[in-house]
Amino acid sequence: MAFVYPGAGALDYAPCRYGTSRVVFRGPAKSLDVPYVAVLGGTETYGKFVPEPYPALVEAEAGVQVVNLGAVNAGLDVYLNDPDLLEIARGAEVVVVQIVGAQNLSNRFYKVHRRRNDRFLGAHPALRALFPEVDFTEFSFTRHMLHSLQKISVERFDHVVEELRATWLARMQRLMQEAGTRVVLLWFSPHRPPRADRAADLTREPLLVTAEMLARVRPMARAVIEVVSSSAALAEGARGLAFTELEEPAARGVPGLAAHRDVAARLAVVLRQMLE
Repeated sequence: MAFVYPGAGALDYAPCRYGTSRVVFRGPAKSLDVPYVAVLGGTETYGKFVPEPYPALVEAEAGVQVVNLGAVNAGLDVYLNDPDLLEIARGAEVVVVQIVGAQNLSNRFYKVHRRRNDRFLGAHPALRALFPEVDFTEFSFTRHMLHSLQKISVERFDHVVEELRATWLARMQRLMQEAGTRVVLLWFSPHRPPRADRAADLTREPLLVTAEMLARVRPMARAVIEVVSSSAALAEGARGLAFTELEEPAARGVPGLAAHRDVAARLAVVLRQMLE
């Protein structure tokens, strides 16, 4: 878990936990005894390689304590499987939910780890029947497995995509119900939400989430913020990020400092309006 115990040249993420939860978050830990905003999300929210990710920037800009509950490669199951984290969300003044991909969810085709949702634990009989030629013991991560299935048969893979999208929609609706009435949804990506009629693209984050899916959950949110990284932010690359030599390829795949500043600026305006 290099993102928790970094080596020389990497960031100190001050790892922390809340309550009895076993999920490790980026610290320093924040007090839950004063008003706070809770931010749920994946690698971008955690801020891997980023000295000051958008939750920290928002705290300074909006003047409210922000509890960063982002987890690297998190799916929605991280929160729905953890009563302590749901309780923290319910106690927040506002809950910001970063839109994360649909690949890291347990579903009728396969099972993922309860906390490290990108870990593929095994295929269910329905997936083995759909792809009888595949040895699923070869896979440790969901993304690798999905790429392999798509290469074997796009037509059969579409059944998996349909299941993942339906599962994501049901889990997102449940998470928003659990979080209460003051939920802000955040789309943080280099790309706009795609239409459902386009072929599934496993290179674009968040994986398999479409504009139609967002439209289904939009009525449950107080606000929806779509931040598509600007060309200037993308051109910045990994400049200003902190990583070791071995981490450089991964660092070049995460949003940079300018992208986090863009998100913080948009989110701070919305939070100030909601907290007035």
